Amino acid sequence: MSDKTYAVDRSFPVDKPPKRVVSLVPSMTETLFDLGVGDRVVGITDYCVYPQDKVMDIAKVGGTKNPSIDQIIALKPDLVIVNQEENSKADVEQLHAVDIPVWITFPKTVQDVMNLFWDVMDLFNEQSMAPRVRLIESTFDWLDGISLADEENLPTVFVPIWNDPLMTFNKDTYMHDLLRVCGAHNVFAERDRKFPLEVDLGIVEPLPAEDNRFADKDTRYPHITFDEIVTTKPDIVLLPDEPYPFAEKDLRTFMALDVPATRNKQVHLVDGSHLTWHGTRIAYAFDTLPTLLNIKTTGDAT
Repeated sequence: MSDKTYAVDRSFPVDKPPKRVVSLVPSMTETLFDLGVGDRVVGITDYCVYPQDKVMDIAKVGGTKNPSIDQIIALKPDLVIVNQEENSKADVEQLHAVDIPVWITFPKTVQDVMNLFWDVMDLFNEQSMAPRVRLIESTFDWLDGISLADEENLPTVFVPIWNDPLMTFNKDTYMHDLLRVCGAHNVFAERDRKFPLEVDLGIVEPLPAEDNRFADKDTRYPHITFDEIVTTKPDIVLLPDEPYPFAEKDLRTFMALDVPATRNKQVHLVDGSHLTWHGTRIAYAFDTLPTLLNIKTTGDAT
């Protein structure tokens, strides 16, 4: 995750449907194919792995954080799709400098993702997958209604996204809203990231209020300690395999914590793309997360 933020222009950067697209966002690459416009994708990142049978022969332009601008230019795209969290401001500026239109996406809620689907279909003038999008929206409305109706009784959940030091996310993120819709409260919803790192981890005292050296930093992804996790007493812990690859050894570490999730055996390894890929992969999230998040605990009163 980037420490800094930059402006997102939510208007379309082109005035006609693009025919040659470079996607620097793995979730958007999959979404373009799922929404019927994958034949217009001419370049992708090394991390664009879905749909597996469609992306193998598409030109790779490097990683999300370090794409080759020269390779992108050589592909002569009439649109490059980026995401504010995954791609750098410097790369966007380089593309703008050579007059390549850039569409900056930045969904922060499940509703934003629904809107993004319609934006894609409008931008590319391709509506053939509208019934599929309506079905995803129907599932969203159903889950959201259940969650809102039982809001006071929802279980609490902790999800790390990085290790050593541990990092999680607060309420101003897509992952938080996805968990809410699927039936759980994020235990670190109100926890903002503090700067520098030693302050965030509670090693040193916070900076004076008048110190504005870090005023432009992104505060949505705080670093936390195991003691903080124990204090929040999560009912469920989900350990995703991306962006950090939590695995069996980490499962044992978290199972050693004295929290309701461990006492009730509700610590689970999960597919990270279901939590972080804000595109059509949300359909998989709707299919898997509610089952994990709505497991009734055994009545641990601690």
